[in-house]
Amino acid sequence: MAMAVAQHRVSTSGSSSINKHLDASGKYVRYTAEQVEALERVYAECPKPSSLRRQQLIRECPILSNIEPKQIKVWFQNRRCREKQRKESSRLQTVNRKLSAMNKLLMEENDRLQKQVSQLVCENGYMRQQLHTVNASATDASCDSVVTTPQHSLRDPNNPAGLLSIAEETLAEFLSKATGTAVDWVQMPGMKPGPDLVGIFAISQSCSGVAARACGLVSLEPTKIAEILKDRPSWLRDCRNLEVFTMFPAGSGGTIELVYTQMFAPTTLAPARDFWTLRYTTTLENGSFVVCERSLSGSGAGPSTAAAAQFVRAEVLPSGYLIRPCEGGGSIIHIVDHLNLEAWNVPEVLRPLYESSKVIAQKMTIAALRYVKQIAQETSGEVVYSMGRQPAVLRTFSQRLSRGFNDAINGFNDDGWSIMNCDGNEDVIIAINSSKSFSCTSNPNNALPFVGGVLCAKASMLLQNVPPAVLVRFLREHRSEWADFNVDAYTAASLKAGTYAYPGMRPTRFTGSQIIMPLGHTIEHEEILEVIRLEGHSLVQEDAFVSRDIHLLQICSGIDENAVGACSELVFAPIDEMFPDDAPLIPSGFRIIPLESKPGVIIIQSDTKDSLTTNRTLDLTSSLEVGPATNHSSGDVPSSQNSRSVLTIAFQFPFDSSLQDNVATMARQYVRSVISSVQRVAMAISPSGLSMAVGPKLSPGSPEALTLAQWIYQSYSYHIGAELLRSESLGSDSILKNLWQHQDAILCCSLKSLPVFIFANQAGLDMLETTLVSLQDITLDKIFDEPGRKALCSDFAKLMQQGYAYFPAGICMSTMGRHVSYEQAVAWKVLEADESTVHCLAFSFVNWSFV
Repeated sequence: MAMAVAQHRVSTSGSSSINKHLDASGKYVRYTAEQVEALERVYAECPKPSSLRRQQLIRECPILSNIEPKQIKVWFQNRRCREKQRKESSRLQTVNRKLSAMNKLLMEENDRLQKQVSQLVCENGYMRQQLHTVNASATDASCDSVVTTPQHSLRDPNNPAGLLSIAEETLAEFLSKATGTAVDWVQMPGMKPGPDLVGIFAISQSCSGVAARACGLVSLEPTKIAEILKDRPSWLRDCRNLEVFTMFPAGSGGTIELVYTQMFAPTTLAPARDFWTLRYTTTLENGSFVVCERSLSGSGAGPSTAAAAQFVRAEVLPSGYLIRPCEGGGSIIHIVDHLNLEAWNVPEVLRPLYESSKVIAQKMTIAALRYVKQIAQETSGEVVYSMGRQPAVLRTFSQRLSRGFNDAINGFNDDGWSIMNCDGNEDVIIAINSSKSFSCTSNPNNALPFVGGVLCAKASMLLQNVPPAVLVRFLREHRSEWADFNVDAYTAASLKAGTYAYPGMRPTRFTGSQIIMPLGHTIEHEEILEVIRLEGHSLVQEDAFVSRDIHLLQICSGIDENAVGACSELVFAPIDEMFPDDAPLIPSGFRIIPLESKPGVIIIQSDTKDSLTTNRTLDLTSSLEVGPATNHSSGDVPSSQNSRSVLTIAFQFPFDSSLQDNVATMARQYVRSVISSVQRVAMAISPSGLSMAVGPKLSPGSPEALTLAQWIYQSYSYHIGAELLRSESLGSDSILKNLWQHQDAILCCSLKSLPVFIFANQAGLDMLETTLVSLQDITLDKIFDEPGRKALCSDFAKLMQQGYAYFPAGICMSTMGRHVSYEQAVAWKVLEADESTVHCLAFSFVNWSFV
């Protein structure tokens, strides 16, 4: 009983007053307000002071002279404990609110599915009755939509009353799609709902056109979300322009707008799309915010300018955003995109891009929800980027790269582009923009005045049985396999100095080395922004000590092989090493878009010069015919396993008017060489190719990585006597997956005189802020601070003798210069299968975090 009373007193004291603490002997220690203030100041600077720091604190602060060092140590321990409890309590409250909102959303989705099931049962019974009625009249039992499309031609869209009537019907149809059963939604393949995912995604497989739907929880107010989503060019990379022609109030605080939207074409092989729509913004009685949209009066309405002549008018069926406020803050968003993209207007081989709801879901619906969540996390301070750049600045760089690449692919006349010497049979199209001006975003007066302009060499081809994600990863990590350093140097020098030294460039030797420096990534790592440094050395004696390195700003997306319908891109542009925020950009790169495979179709082109590298690729700029299945070689893929994707390449070069022909010749030859290199790579990485070993030697999923993961796992158990991974399965695939996703940073280094890293899991790459390729340029001593290096040196002999060693808490450095703290580090020798040969050393950094 006395012990219970004492425990109650301790608990009451700890929770009611910050001025009372227990020392090591269990007695109360009372602190004055001045003492607490002094200790709090030290805690803000260093939550875990060393023994020397605590003694120094007592000497420097006379008000703490009557307190023993042990008591101060206990105060800091209690203070850290309270801080940890406060953070954990706040985190759990946030998680609870999120789970409650997600549970509400899932319950509503379940109710909607129940209604859909009941409706289908009724329709099934009705159809059975009709089949048994011999003389029943034919009825249209179309299951595209239970909502009848209104005849807009019966109304006059030129007067406000007619537009308001259209807006109200658009609202009703949109809501029936967002929360009702107007469309038979099915779950998006590979996108399982859950509180840790971005949202719930669905597509339609039976309605007219293409349709996708998303639901998610976002920690922003409804009006802010609506403002973000209505600014479509800011988040939809395929949106070239959005212009509001007319806007007027529509009652209840709503507005009606007539909007003209232009969309980029994804490849050089199809025309771009535009839309003439009515957009209705209003607030519902329950406080929900709605933005809905639909096309007006078919293809003949809207602007009829010269620019619009380059577009094919497509149709927006009732679509939009339903944004509902949540209790405790945040909003639940329902997004519906329903389009008719006029697929008849593109070559048959490309029609899957325009007839697939999966593509629309990835490009528009999922992209919208991800972007809003990205803004929400940036607003709350959850997103941390490297090099001291604000998230908005880096996001602007990504948007400028994507927009510049889309502009190069499309080459619109009103932007100043024109085709150069093209008779329609060229494999590489050369376009020139003599009026191109590269204005700085923050200072338009700093535009680079190119005398001639910019030249773009572009081409498209069809790839057979090549995973887009794997190909883009290879192009990113092995630039020397396809790129010409001197061409990069020409473009970079032109941008930096404004000179055009193509005929007489300084001779330079490319070392083949590239260093990838990450800048940031989106919330699900679907897009990565980074700086690439290509190392070069001058071959001229007088320039021997002058750096010839080239820096590229680069975005890479779609490298997840499990993403459904995702487009894979690698877009880059030369940039000054100082990396100014308003740097002009001339983007070039690759885009690979997967096509839904059609059984029984194999496209093959034979080339007598190099049939080995082209028997699974088709140059669509010269032929777009889909032929019957043909056995060209013994290595062909069975038609049932055939998959296709469209690869589009575009490279831009600045030029002087006097060198236009020279630059055009160089650009055409260079793009042809890149195409040849990509074809060879595509053959190698194809599952049916001659080699499956292309790519980083220890990339996740490679045989070497599977073997190393087993050795790491077994050696840890052998030396430490404990399990490294909490997995019941001992399969090599499972071990590698668990090792790759382990929360602690696990890194392996060689046993050379100067150990370099050869492998790291995802947490290790995040801790060092690097990639698997650049990891091999980092030595073991570079990541530790001075105390860490001393501890490593003192215990290295022990590590090699007994096979393992423990290191206390310390600080290490990332490649970007940021400090990383860890609670403990464990090192052990990784033994090969025979348990006698040491393959490498492994390190595990426990509970690491950026300081």
